[in-house]
Amino acid sequence: MTVIDANRMNEIEARYPEYFHRSFRQRFGGLMIVIATLLYSLYAVWFFDLPKLFAEAHWERVGIYLSQWVSYDVQPDFRIQDDGSIEVRYPRFSPLGDNPHPDWVVNNPDGSITVSISGTGRVVTVSKSETIVTAHGVSVPVDVSSGAPKVVGEVPSWMTVYDDNVLADLGFAGDVSISVDRVKIRKRFIGWANFIFDTQSSFFDKPAGEVLSLIISGPRIKPDQSNLSLAFDDIWNNSEWQHGDVWTKLFQTIVMAFLGTLLGSLAAFPLAFMAARNITPNRFLNQVLKRFFDFLRSVDMLIWALFLTRAFGPGPLAGSGAIFLTETGTLGKLYSEGLENIDNKPREGIKSTGAQTVLVHRYGIMPQIVPVIVSQTLYQWESNVRGATIIGAVGAGGIGLKLWEAMRTNANWENVAYMVILILIVVFLFDAASNALRHRLMGTKAH
Repeated sequence: MTVIDANRMNEIEARYPEYFHRSFRQRFGGLMIVIATLLYSLYAVWFFDLPKLFAEAHWERVGIYLSQWVSYDVQPDFRIQDDGSIEVRYPRFSPLGDNPHPDWVVNNPDGSITVSISGTGRVVTVSKSETIVTAHGVSVPVDVSSGAPKVVGEVPSWMTVYDDNVLADLGFAGDVSISVDRVKIRKRFIGWANFIFDTQSSFFDKPAGEVLSLIISGPRIKPDQSNLSLAFDDIWNNSEWQHGDVWTKLFQTIVMAFLGTLLGSLAAFPLAFMAARNITPNRFLNQVLKRFFDFLRSVDMLIWALFLTRAFGPGPLAGSGAIFLTETGTLGKLYSEGLENIDNKPREGIKSTGAQTVLVHRYGIMPQIVPVIVSQTLYQWESNVRGATIIGAVGAGGIGLKLWEAMRTNANWENVAYMVILILIVVFLFDAASNALRHRLMGTKAH
């Protein structure tokens, strides 16, 4: 066992003072960061009043909106006539078409109508004097023969009685609204109604096998147009899902992102050389350009889009211009910082041979800066595909505007889901393509 005397210990302390005489910050810096983070979190909770916010939030709407993303409903209306008969009406633009006869609506011999809401025992029987709602293992009669609907017996928890109607909430399956002269039913289905062919199409409500047979070898539905062309037109011009308009707007978004990023990179490239201190030894010019880049970056892309839509009107031109201005600032700053961090030895070596300035930049600078330029430009292009969707919502065109219009109605959430999925697919594909291209140009392996 080695014993260290006092002189040796003093010598070690003098040689390594950072280990034996640590400052207050070094000893308690980590703990102070943790305490500061906790205090800031508590302040944020108080400032935003998070407990009240969470308590008053309408969490039930989350489930409603999510269910509407993946489903649709049909709303038959049963009108009780003065003679006791029951007339069935469907909305004008019903997913079932202009002349619906669903198999879940059954006319009984006694004049009543039975409606199956779901396959789990939720059934509604409508007659001239009462409506019977069967759900959760019980049948609840509602008398409609008097001036107001009246629940016979105990009112279950899933049923609410109002002055002039009774509402039965059947969960995801739908709901039933009962009054003295009408019963309105909302029946929900999983899936997207008429996603391929709308109700006006010649192929509507035909089995997939029959549609394929008509397209491949069937007689022409329209003498002047092949069935294949007709089917494509019906899909592309689907009035409910508007595939043609959605895909056109999606392509506009991609073009906006590409054009804005391309123009921004072309403008930023020469300006970056003038902004880099080691390339252009003019401090005034360096500072002016760097502050110019800061100005373009400090104004958000969304704000630029608002300005340009007022100047040029709504459309893809305003969106491309907003991306161009933002990317000129962002890429200009990134390019200039990359230039300022290059190794000057190759540049000085080529300059010593008497080569012209263009050749010095070409062979002394570009080989070092190209990987940075390619990497940052591709990343910004990929990011701008997402950004172009957001600025589209303020009138800059593209699928963002289409998405905002669908959300604003608060009734077309399945269309919102469709466009969101398309955007996710495009972003995923662009991310994969950007990564592959970046690794290929930089000579590295993608993981």
